Amino acid sequence: MADGDSTRSVRAGRPAPEQYTPELPGPTFAAHFHLSGEATGPYTYGRDANPTWTLLEDAISELEGGGTTTVFSSGMAAVSAAMLSLVASGDTVVMPDDCYQTTRALRDRLESYGVRVRMAPTADDAQLALVEGARLVWLETPSNPGLDVCDIARIAAAAHDAGALVAVDNTLATPFGQRVLDLGADLAVASDTKSLTGHGDLLLGHVTARDPELAAAVRTWRKTVGAIPGPMEAWLAHRSLATLGLRLDRQTANALALATALRNDPLVTGLRYPGLASDPAHAVASRQMRRFGCVVSFTLPSRDVADRFLRALRLVGEATSFGSVHSTAERRARWGGDDVPPGFIRFSCGIEDADDLVADVLMALDAVR
Repeated sequence: MADGDSTRSVRAGRPAPEQYTPELPGPTFAAHFHLSGEATGPYTYGRDANPTWTLLEDAISELEGGGTTTVFSSGMAAVSAAMLSLVASGDTVVMPDDCYQTTRALRDRLESYGVRVRMAPTADDAQLALVEGARLVWLETPSNPGLDVCDIARIAAAAHDAGALVAVDNTLATPFGQRVLDLGADLAVASDTKSLTGHGDLLLGHVTARDPELAAAVRTWRKTVGAIPGPMEAWLAHRSLATLGLRLDRQTANALALATALRNDPLVTGLRYPGLASDPAHAVASRQMRRFGCVVSFTLPSRDVADRFLRALRLVGEATSFGSVHSTAERRARWGGDDVPPGFIRFSCGIEDADDLVADVLMALDAVR
């Protein structure tokens, strides 16, 4: 019988029991290692590999359902590696035009290298029309911050028929929300700054691939550009994985409770949460997701109303990012770059008691009516 998610997250990547040793060895701080003779072996230089990274990478690979994982110093380091290590001048990359804005900003860099970029929305599998002749198809589902969803298996099958690779930014869902490699993706990519580590206290990212050549290309890119994580960050991330299943279950339940409470509020428009049966993405999300994530988005009537709402919240911090155990929210348009209204709110549900969280949000809404 297969182990459940929390059982796997507690045990993932941990070494076999050994007398008088900790369950999870402490971080290895090393710029170099003792190395006589030929420069071979698992640990030769601190930019190439580190035992603390190895344990974390093995753990994430288990959660992703196999393959080889490479961890990076941030989510964007992982995104950049997945894109830039696999394309060359003359290639074509297909990207969603509503994905994370810093990912979209890579378009200029790709085009400066002679790579052609085609863009289409996430919703309605619009990227399907662009896969012919592409080298890489990039998906982000659910999209950030709009929470649109595309059919990974459908697009991956079409992309592979056209000779293209498929990478999926799985940051919002995590491997416990959807297993993108099982759905046909060649690369699973994530900012582990967010839900995977889930405490809002470190920056990290990863790329997982089952094809050894793709995994080697990504790992060589990390070595070449030096986008390596610190050993302490890697150790903290591995420690945090143990509670991943628990955190996601509570966050998902809280997000559904909040979305349900907001459905009929006259101040709220454009409510999105893939876990709601009424959400436009629910049918596709239900086929490929096991948990619908912690993020709820909605729009308030104006920038002023949104700012006053955020200030009125008692339990929710006003901050960017998402996936922390602490609930956070922000008026997303303050950053620019996203096609959202001035009053658009991206709300990340933490692990507070659902009744308390919903009451706090409703109280803040009442304060700005």
